[in-house]
Amino acid sequence: MKAAIFYGILDLSIINHIPMSMLAKRALIPLAAFYFCILLGKISNAQGFTPDEKVVLEFIRDYPNQSAIKLVRNDTTLALQNPDKMMPLASTMKIIIAIEYAEQAALGDLDPDELIPLEEVAKYYLPNTDANAHPAWLQSVSTKTEDGSISIRELAKGMISHSSNANSEWLLDRLGIEKVNARIDSLGIQHHEDIFYFVSALLIGKEQLKELQGNDLLAALKGMTLIEYAEASAEIHEKLKSGFTYQLELADLGIDIQRVWSDNFPASTVSEYADLMGKINSRTYFSPETQNYLDEVMEFLMQNPANRGIFQHAGMKGGSSAFILTKSLYVTDTEGNTTEMAYFFDELWPITNMRLQQNMNQFELKVLTDAAIRKLVGKELTE
Repeated sequence: MKAAIFYGILDLSIINHIPMSMLAKRALIPLAAFYFCILLGKISNAQGFTPDEKVVLEFIRDYPNQSAIKLVRNDTTLALQNPDKMMPLASTMKIIIAIEYAEQAALGDLDPDELIPLEEVAKYYLPNTDANAHPAWLQSVSTKTEDGSISIRELAKGMISHSSNANSEWLLDRLGIEKVNARIDSLGIQHHEDIFYFVSALLIGKEQLKELQGNDLLAALKGMTLIEYAEASAEIHEKLKSGFTYQLELADLGIDIQRVWSDNFPASTVSEYADLMGKINSRTYFSPETQNYLDEVMEFLMQNPANRGIFQHAGMKGGSSAFILTKSLYVTDTEGNTTEMAYFFDELWPITNMRLQQNMNQFELKVLTDAAIRKLVGKELTE
């Protein structure tokens, strides 16, 4: 659930895209397809692969059942396809958690500088399930820890910049998952499923249905309602919180099991998330205090000097599973032009997933900086 480089301009990371490590994915993706993906990657690198924004554009155009997009420039909608299609969000939903954090910090309900023992956060870390996001975050803040503790401020920043799932689950608990879901309503978002403890949800089969295996386990998971699924994840979350540990085997996360987990991610629409990006980018929707805390979390891109040369503000969050790719972003450039975009993919094959990821950064870069590409996107991707 990654930040790459917008090829020398935007410091985006692939940590915003992949929630399962490659090690775990080997148990999830059929072996032939997995090795073909590896071969494809090696061939691309050997041939001097050049990203192409049209790969993403053409996929959205040609596969509307698997795609959705909303692009807004200076309050004018340029591209709109499947704007109200409910699609699973993966880590993009963490934007809601970030907003609730910023609101509580602004109100004084939470002290961003309160130090939290890292061992408390580690209770929600399941190795080999987050593309090394949490360990990478820990390494990045090694100089900011004090006696094995870290501030809530840094936990919130790591949830977005590195997409740490452990940080997210800890924050959901500390902020109050009911308050996080109430925030969805207060933001005026009408089409959004409730957020649940998605790390704990990985253990539902192992803990709640441990007497079942194979097709019986899969059928039981598929047969759970979203309410039952969320309740089961909440029960497991409380066990993790109390210090209970699990030995998670790769076999526990087979391709079919991960598919259920992926399909059950809270869903929303590109229209809701592009509009949400607009609220953040307007700098008038939230109080100045909330906006300041939110900028600190969402605008990690602005740490890159190259970005500061062309943008006043830039924020984003993406997410993925083996089947999902989602992204929401906003920028205000140095001339005051504003851009907000959300685009989601679902029902992806592994090779398609990989190919889209190879080209997403270039697509976003061109949309943000090239008027000709924006015109083309508007022409090709408007219902």
